[in-house]
Amino acid sequence: MRIATYNIEWFNNLFDDAGKLMMDDGWSGRHDVTRAMQIEALGFVFTALDADAIMVIEAPDENRRRHTVPALDEFAHVFDLRAKSTLIGFHNDTQQEIALMYDPAALTVRHAPVGDETGKKGSGQSPRFDGTFRIDLDVDAHEDLVQFSKPPLEVEAITAKGHLLRLIGTHLKSKAPHGARNESEAMKLSIQNRRKQLAQAIWLRQRIEEHLGAGESLMLLGDLNDGPGLDQYEDLFGRSSVEIIMGEHGQNRLYDPHARLGLQRRLGATPTSARFYIREQKRYLQALLDYIMVSSDLAAKQPIWRIWHPFDDPECWRVPELRDALLTASDHFPVTMDIDI
Repeated sequence: MRIATYNIEWFNNLFDDAGKLMMDDGWSGRHDVTRAMQIEALGFVFTALDADAIMVIEAPDENRRRHTVPALDEFAHVFDLRAKSTLIGFHNDTQQEIALMYDPAALTVRHAPVGDETGKKGSGQSPRFDGTFRIDLDVDAHEDLVQFSKPPLEVEAITAKGHLLRLIGTHLKSKAPHGARNESEAMKLSIQNRRKQLAQAIWLRQRIEEHLGAGESLMLLGDLNDGPGLDQYEDLFGRSSVEIIMGEHGQNRLYDPHARLGLQRRLGATPTSARFYIREQKRYLQALLDYIMVSSDLAAKQPIWRIWHPFDDPECWRVPELRDALLTASDHFPVTMDIDI
């Protein structure tokens, strides 16, 4: 079975309000990329992936006028994908949903949120992900109220072989310091936003501990927008979101070989899953942002991880059409895991 996670930049812009693909020469939102170009590139990439399940990060919007499931079902139909069914959980207000596309012949899935509903009052004990988490972020003896701008998608999945899996699709993001009037204010806002992201990581880790404590097979997939050496405030907080979510040691530690290598080699070469153009510096920045972390029982099955990086993965490099499609489709590259379950 192949499981994937894929952050698709401006995916929402490729559909009209009826969920139909807009295969035209209008701009997609990606630099110098039309909607038709991005749609064709994504179709090529998804076909090459041929995955049983894809956790789509930044999926098309869900609101009163637009709906995620019909849009992704249409995309799967147009490109005749096996992963032709779609599941979403709690929608958000960012136009970037988290959705699972899956092959119904390979998986039976349902949205399975865990935790108590809290409302605005919150709870310090892993509340439901559409609720509010209470935590003292700055050690001032006053609890802060933290919410997910993009509530993680919690999935209960049963494979065709009868294996029960828990999947958590995640998109953590530390907001840019919008509204700052000077450098001092920008630093203050950046630190506040970073604290909130780390609080969300702690919230996620509490949920992970619950699943692992119950002996469940767990996968956490998605874009954590954080990692060793990525943020100028890392030394201030000591640990990245990645380290918090993975855990420190023992059976309750999640495993991802790319994350482990990144944590071990802060000054050496590490895998990367995203590529951004820095206009001011006229160069590209590469970073490891996308992960598939698994519980120890799944790691023991010796799965094979792969980042579909057009320059780093030899198979992607050797196929010019795939290499070009990966560069056109998104600023992130898919991450897959092949596992016998």
